[in-house]
Amino acid sequence: MPSPQSLSEPDRRLVAAWAADCAARVLPLFEAEAPTDGRPRDAIDRARAFARGDLDTAGEIRRRFIAGRAAHTVSSPAAVAAARAAGQASGVAHMGAHALGAAAYAAKAAALGDPDHPTAVSEEIGWQLENMDLHTRAALRQLPLLGENSAGPLGPGLLASGILGSTIRHIQSAIEKSAPSLGRVS
Repeated sequence: MPSPQSLSEPDRRLVAAWAADCAARVLPLFEAEAPTDGRPRDAIDRARAFARGDLDTAGEIRRRFIAGRAAHTVSSPAAVAAARAAGQASGVAHMGAHALGAAAYAAKAAALGDPDHPTAVSEEIGWQLENMDLHTRAALRQLPLLGENSAGPLGPGLLASGILGSTIRHIQSAIEKSAPSLGRVS
């Protein structure tokens, strides 16, 4: 039985486009430090291609870690977080919950990239929520709340703590409030 964090393939395709958009917003933070490393950009492009139905799940599962490895080639925390946002976006083909990871890392990258801007995280989350259509919201709403299921990225791990965890909790809370008539799938 698949994890409740997986989502159906059609729902993963929906949330992949949004995750790619979240990661693309902070990609310049990575590219400023590593302009010749195209792995994060390629991961975002692949997430978009997967969303369109141009790439299959199996192929993307094999390639999902490539962008994350780019995080080891940069030194600024903002660039690292941007690479991880792209890596999480590419991981959506494997498991839908990675979309929330992409959003969380993007918010973290935005904050780290502009440390003198105390509202960077909340502004990034605001953009993410405003740029999430109703179908994407409905798909993401099917995911278990952060920490409620250990069979995937929303379990007790890196995404559950600090700014990543608070970002995901904020997004999930906003999604929950925006569609109270939709039942949560467990």
